[in-house]
Amino acid sequence: MPSPFPGMDPYLEHPDLWPGLHLYLTVKMADLLSAQLSPKYFVSLQVRIYEEKDIESLFADIPDISVVSKESQINTSNSTESQLAVTEPSTKPITVTLPIPITICQGYLEIQEVATKEVITAIEILSPANKRAGKGREMYLEKREKVLDSSTNFIEIDLLRRGQRMPISNDKNKTHYRILVSRKKQRPRAELYAFNIQNKIPEFPLPLRPEDTEPIIDLQGLLTTIYDAGRYDLKIDYSQKPVPQLSEKDATWAETWLRQQNL
Repeated sequence: MPSPFPGMDPYLEHPDLWPGLHLYLTVKMADLLSAQLSPKYFVSLQVRIYEEKDIESLFADIPDISVVSKESQINTSNSTESQLAVTEPSTKPITVTLPIPITICQGYLEIQEVATKEVITAIEILSPANKRAGKGREMYLEKREKVLDSSTNFIEIDLLRRGQRMPISNDKNKTHYRILVSRKKQRPRAELYAFNIQNKIPEFPLPLRPEDTEPIIDLQGLLTTIYDAGRYDLKIDYSQKPVPQLSEKDATWAETWLRQQNL
């Protein structure tokens, strides 16, 4: 069963779902490209590992979970009335987040030439840690600058509405999602594919060496395959609001669209 949305499904951005989807998408894209690029190139799955302590913002859009339920209070309506006075607590507990260090692993792809082992193209799929202040963003921006200053082609896929966007000069697009394709020979110019939840995810080329034919990546088809294989239709409750939430205008469109899909 495919996603009910015509393009990117905003419900897949939920913090509980995104890490698994990111892993799925990285591996499936590697499988897809490996079959097309052999024997001149091979796809290398790389992992960036770092420790993060400030994890509070990871949960900023998740509704608070009540520690004590009203249902857990003692019901004395059908029992003998006690002679002792019961004192209500003056304050109720609140949910807090402790700064416990966690290890974050982020996968990304490198297209390498078999003969020279040179990295021809780097492909990054952004995670929430790349789009918020902290070590994850700092490390990513440093790596991004090095790639853009090298002879390596670069693809950056942003399927997350929340967070600070990656720096692009004179960028006035306010779309939900974006795909950046940067060829070494064209820098500082690059191709930006900008789209919203109402749009189908555009296909985009994979830049290689100038003499090579560029394969076309069908990200929409890839996500449809992953959605079906991962049974996200069983994991998502479309009667609830997506996390992070949509703007009022986009939420109205999404609700109307889901009703048309009998959801």
